Amino acid sequence: MSKPADTEQTDSPPPVAPAAVRRLRLTDFRGYHDLDLEIDARPVALFGENGSGKTNLLEALSFLAPGRGLRSAGADGVARKQEGVSAQAWAVFAEIENIQGRFKLGVGARSGGRRETRIDGDPAQQVELSRLIPMIWLTPAQDRLFAGPRADRLKFFDRLVYAADPAHAEAATAYEKTRMRRQRLLDDGGADPVWIDALETEMAGHGVAVAAARLEALIRLQAEIDARPEGAFPQADLALDGAVEADLASGVAAAEAEDRFARALREGRGRDGAVGRTLTRGPHRTELATRHRDKDQPAGDCSTGEQKALILTLALAQARVLAVRSSIAPLLLFDEACAHLDAARREGLAREILATGSQAWLTGVERVLFEPFGSEAQYLKVDNGQIAQPARTGN
Repeated sequence: MSKPADTEQTDSPPPVAPAAVRRLRLTDFRGYHDLDLEIDARPVALFGENGSGKTNLLEALSFLAPGRGLRSAGADGVARKQEGVSAQAWAVFAEIENIQGRFKLGVGARSGGRRETRIDGDPAQQVELSRLIPMIWLTPAQDRLFAGPRADRLKFFDRLVYAADPAHAEAATAYEKTRMRRQRLLDDGGADPVWIDALETEMAGHGVAVAAARLEALIRLQAEIDARPEGAFPQADLALDGAVEADLASGVAAAEAEDRFARALREGRGRDGAVGRTLTRGPHRTELATRHRDKDQPAGDCSTGEQKALILTLALAQARVLAVRSSIAPLLLFDEACAHLDAARREGLAREILATGSQAWLTGVERVLFEPFGSEAQYLKVDNGQIAQPARTGN
């Protein structure tokens, strides 16, 4: 009898495709009255003078993700103004494609109204957008992130977690709403203890969910950073310094962690009510600790250029994690990413972005900043809200 053929198969990674914007239309958004832009799936380099409208384009795209956009402006702050009068409505429409197919996404709001979201014409929840077009963004305000307020670092890290786990945004929002309700009751004084008990139990449940998602994201992110030797961007050592995260990391079961947090909240009522804020240690007080590995130095003690390089380390590593986990390379919005980067790091940035397969949108004053991309990017000149349409090449 002949020997049977070897049937062992080597697992190959699933194909990865970018979440790419193929058409972008803006109506009365910031400085854009009526923009209709068609592009291909390559990275997009936006160049032009300061104030020409480059960041406005990135902000419009950021509204295709849950939250208030990369400027935290919200629905009421982005309507185009003419002679001091805001437009009655604004809208962002995009045709996007990913490994699942092609979709039409729309967000907008009427004056004084709430933001509305649609997918293929049907009303949708914001969280559904993240599953179709995961997104990571960086802004110049984050250049000194590690030397700034703790809350800004936590917000940055949570945004990375949102991109991988859309449910994290819902849990974090629910946690903050419950925390604020509890604080209002404590501020008023004399509230029914049973009512506060119920809020603290709910708050503890949301808080443990938030902490667990952060820990999982941190483990994956650190593993991805460790798996790649230092190149243009430094390796980083990450840690989450938080009471709930510490419980979970030490093996405490989720139910027990909830009980411990609820008990700490109960014991801290008097103090939290006296100072008017939640001093009880919970996920809202967690610190993202980051060290420059090669220099063995806290990130906050590094130069502005080194801090920016570390931020890019985290963002690019998370992009690679997302590509592997979901087979969708996330959309990258990098505002002034080349500022404070020398020529070698600009070349490294281009290599890293192209390696992720992501469609990145980058801004800069001059086109020369994006030369390392060569023909692998498309270049758009922005001038006072007007864009030079690129030639239709590539896919």
